[in-house]
Amino acid sequence: MDIFLISTILIVLAAIFGYVNERFLKLPTTIGLMLITIVFTLIVLGIAQFDDTILEAEKEIISNIDFEELLLDSMLSFLLFAGALHTNFEQLRIQRGPILAFSTLGVLLSTFLVGIVTYLLLMLLGMDVAFIYCLLFGALISPTDPIAVLGILKQADAPKKLETKIVGESLFNDGVGVVVFITIYHIASSPGQAIDPVMIAELFGLEVLGGIVLGLILGFLTYRMLRSIDDYDTEVIITLAAVMGGTVVAQRFHLSAPLAMVTAGLIVGNDTMRASSMSKITETYVDKFWELLDILLNTILFVLIGMEILVLTIEMNYLVAGLIAIPLVLLCRYLSLLPPISFFQKRLEFVPGTSLVMTWGGLRGGISIALALSLSQEMNRELFLVMTYVIVVFSILVQGLTVGNLVRRVSVKTEKADLQEDQ
Repeated sequence: MDIFLISTILIVLAAIFGYVNERFLKLPTTIGLMLITIVFTLIVLGIAQFDDTILEAEKEIISNIDFEELLLDSMLSFLLFAGALHTNFEQLRIQRGPILAFSTLGVLLSTFLVGIVTYLLLMLLGMDVAFIYCLLFGALISPTDPIAVLGILKQADAPKKLETKIVGESLFNDGVGVVVFITIYHIASSPGQAIDPVMIAELFGLEVLGGIVLGLILGFLTYRMLRSIDDYDTEVIITLAAVMGGTVVAQRFHLSAPLAMVTAGLIVGNDTMRASSMSKITETYVDKFWELLDILLNTILFVLIGMEILVLTIEMNYLVAGLIAIPLVLLCRYLSLLPPISFFQKRLEFVPGTSLVMTWGGLRGGISIALALSLSQEMNRELFLVMTYVIVVFSILVQGLTVGNLVRRVSVKTEKADLQEDQ
């Protein structure tokens, strides 16, 4: 199957499933698409008991797609730039302290907490898995997925302070999470070798700091180019070139492309920069282009996530481990958020229930699945892939469907608290 035919099939499926969702289910796009795709795949599996033609075709599509490479090396840069482009920069600047703490300290704490509880859980279930591989699982499941989070929060009327924390964390912590995963993966791939803290620090620093510096350079160059001309067609192409070219440069020099794209998007999308570099018509075209690209890639991504069920090795003990891991991972996320919240709560005004909403609203998605797919067989790939998929499905379908109600309850409490202060 060539790439054009695969792309055509995915877009046609995304369009049909999207229509069904909007016409009948009326769920948030990310949730609706994934749910419909999973149901469709299960129906295909049932039909395959009599005729496996459709199943074989679906398997061929999945086998011809490197989900890890497609998401981490290509789609993620576009999605993060689009998300950062429309993020409230001023609120992000005010909340920069907790966002930085959530996306660094929070990810590291969660990685080790999840690694420890997973190791103990698997021991109780009679599965002998090395602790370093459990840490890898902790690293891949800890980052919240900005693609899933942004899609859900668009439909939830969250208080701006809370929304900024969740969105800001999700934009940055996936880049940090990928770097943490790569670092632990490097250690796990070299068993018996002495761990060199200096080398680990250099690898981490190069990926994170290098990615941010690249993003600053890209954002500034893009801003200067946009400011020097007034042609909306060319300016849209310049933003597209910045993402594509920046991603290639980041991959060539082993920098974090996700962090580079978030940084560049925040600079280009900053209201002050927009006012001096874009005319009103240019701003409209740039925004609409990236909104459309964001929606298109999101629909394809969540259809793919639903279809990835075909690559799973379904075993009962794997499913049990995944189901038990759901509350454990949520508990670890809650505990990992407490230190940053406790530290910054005295300096910044936090919305009541911030830790609860951020725990339940920290959705997992395609990034976790992509990282799980990159594990080798020696790293218990099949086990962790099933566990990851179970957690992601629960996260998107259950947490995603209920986080809106939780946010609305928090909003009501916030409004009551504000009224009492005014009185």
